[in-house]
Amino acid sequence: MNFPFTAIVGQEELKTALILNVIDPGIGGLLVMGEKGTAKSTAVRAMAELLPELTVVQDCRFHCDPAGDLCSVCLDKTADQTLTNGKKRMRVVELPLGVTEDRLIGTLDIEHAIKHGEKRFEPGLLADANRNFLYVDEVNLLEDHIIDLLLDSAAMGVNTVEREGISFTHPARFILVGTMNPEEGDLRPQLLDRFGLCVQVVGLHEKEQRMEILRRKAAFDNDQKAFVDLWQKQQQDLAGNIVTAQALLQSVELSDSALERIVAITAALHLDGHRADIVIMKTARALAAYRRQTTISNSEIRDAALLSLSHRQKRLPFEELGSERGKLLRVLEESLS
Repeated sequence: MNFPFTAIVGQEELKTALILNVIDPGIGGLLVMGEKGTAKSTAVRAMAELLPELTVVQDCRFHCDPAGDLCSVCLDKTADQTLTNGKKRMRVVELPLGVTEDRLIGTLDIEHAIKHGEKRFEPGLLADANRNFLYVDEVNLLEDHIIDLLLDSAAMGVNTVEREGISFTHPARFILVGTMNPEEGDLRPQLLDRFGLCVQVVGLHEKEQRMEILRRKAAFDNDQKAFVDLWQKQQQDLAGNIVTAQALLQSVELSDSALERIVAITAALHLDGHRADIVIMKTARALAAYRRQTTISNSEIRDAALLSLSHRQKRLPFEELGSERGKLLRVLEESLS
């Protein structure tokens, strides 16, 4: 039994960023920077448990969505039979630091294919992660080629393994959550850019908040079921709000006025490429849906930019460490006034 998501004290940016990625997984995941012991993994596990069950293809090892992309096995089945639906809960799949390429993407048994004329695919962690959360602690310590494979799969939503002219494909649509402590090493800028949102987390310093953490932790440890029952109403309300936002998402208007304001922000910050613009747009739209609005206001654009741009800003030579935040706030004030 996991600690309830709504019972987590503070860390509002982290919780909001997770909620927005659930509303629109196309945002591109979340990078969490900061110290240990700040409820990062607790929040991810609690979010997975909060969400309603998913509809999946019964007995599919890849949890395929019957109304979405299918793996090679399910595609073959559709040729002569109707797929049976089942239900499953989302879960958190953890990626260990020493993971190998085969363990990540899976392997094809070439000998079996040659002898028997059929594919035998041994799924990797990306198969387990499909339609789940993929949690990578200390992502900055992974080998670069593993990070590249991970981010490519996250961006494309599919994993294709090819060996000796034989290939196997399965969907790999997961919500990627990576954590890192910048003091232990950085990610290359081009890899940072591949994470949709980024939040900085620190321990809470206010005395009453720290005391409340202890109270709730003690109550949870003393009687988990009673504590979870106490927060059931808040959990159900939040789950309902997320489902409503998912249904409303495509109805949120992407007006030229809103797009112009987004582009004004990224242009003023001289950001490379167009990924930042796209992420702000998607995040602002998800925020509007979560707030039950059909139009994007300055408030959504500002909040979306703060979540989307902190890890994409460039620090010029001789600029003070941490000056990016102040520059971003100034640009937002000028662009949205």
